[in-house]
Amino acid sequence: MLIAKIPNTAQEWEKYYDLRFTILREPWHQKKGSEVLSDEDQAHHVMAVDADTDELLGVARLQINSVTEGQVRCVAVANNAQGKGVGKFLMKYLEDLGKEKGLDEIILDARINALEFYKAIGYEIYAESYLLFGEIPHWKMKKQI
Repeated sequence: MLIAKIPNTAQEWEKYYDLRFTILREPWHQKKGSEVLSDEDQAHHVMAVDADTDELLGVARLQINSVTEGQVRCVAVANNAQGKGVGKFLMKYLEDLGKEKGLDEIILDARINALEFYKAIGYEIYAESYLLFGEIPHWKMKKQI
């Protein structure tokens, strides 16, 4: 069973950022540290943890862009947990948090390999976004919550 945890201790933060680096940065030969964004202290963070083993399976964050709009960033699911509901669990958690905060909409920039996942949970493409590391196309997506 998955549980949501907010990283709190130094060890939890280390695991949180290590998973983000391993999934989102390392495969593209980015430097360690590039996974930490300048506004981390202004975002809401969540970890998906296996309740039985305490294994960290996924991480994500929600930033509040305005009184009505939130933005999901840095969703990373461990390779051995992909396709097993971890991403859906994280997104539901962040969408519910967004509703609690009074948001109407969540936006995100999706990598090409994640487009079908986000479409399956109700997000729609509304624009092309950017090319990350000169090779990973992204699309802007949104969902009314």
